[in-house]
Amino acid sequence: MSTETTDIEIERINRLKIVLAEKNRKGKWLAEQLGKNEATVSRWCSNTTQPSLEMLVKIASILKVNPRELIIG
Repeated sequence: MSTETTDIEIERINRLKIVLAEKNRKGKWLAEQLGKNEATVSRWCSNTTQPSLEMLVKIASILKVNPRELIIG
């Protein structure tokens, strides 16, 4: 798999940044709610790394959305 293909796939994994914007929330706020480091949430928002499925469900609960709304599919 080429790096270009990997970059495209990574960009499309989650919608966390979009959903936070729709809810008028910041990554810092979400990090506080989760007890996580702000840098960790930032990496999730930029799709550099991905939260676990369990964490996505927790994030969805905090944001009051269906977990599916956090995933592009």
